[in-house]
Amino acid sequence: MSKVDRRVTKSKEAIKKALIELMSEKGFDNITIQDIADRANVNRGTIYLHYLDKFDLLDKIMEEHINNMRNFCESATEMDFIESTVHCMEYLESNYLFFSTMLASKGARYFRGRFLQFNIEEFKKDVDITKGKNFGQDEDVIVQFVANAYVGVVEWWLKNRMPYPPSVMAEKVGDLLERIL
Repeated sequence: MSKVDRRVTKSKEAIKKALIELMSEKGFDNITIQDIADRANVNRGTIYLHYLDKFDLLDKIMEEHINNMRNFCESATEMDFIESTVHCMEYLESNYLFFSTMLASKGARYFRGRFLQFNIEEFKKDVDITKGKNFGQDEDVIVQFVANAYVGVVEWWLKNRMPYPPSVMAEKVGDLLERIL
């Protein structure tokens, strides 16, 4: 496995952070590559060395967070809804600027759809219509309902500047999920 140059990693992180900060301040459409370079304290060429354009940069950031969430979900398979939701809320909190920009503002409308689709895929694993409270229900309706409710609650939590700590929010959401799933 090749060794990653720490300077490259540091530059990429600065570039990603710069884009998210700028999006929270002035919206994606109003940002130029030069704005990102100035904020990240790198040359424009450094950005183009790693990304095709600002759209590619944003796509890579979104994909990174979706993959992080997917990896988290795969590692949380033995947890109940409340425990896994605590970890999820902590991840959202530790990446507040990104998620609040992507979900709670008009920063990147596309991300909400990707985040929703990710949650649909994850909740689909937990729906059982062969027995219990969801016996005989339509699986797609349940999954759509739960995933949209979850994304809506996350948006509300972020828009309101996380009025509850992650553990309290997770307990509230986890309790609701256990009632439905």
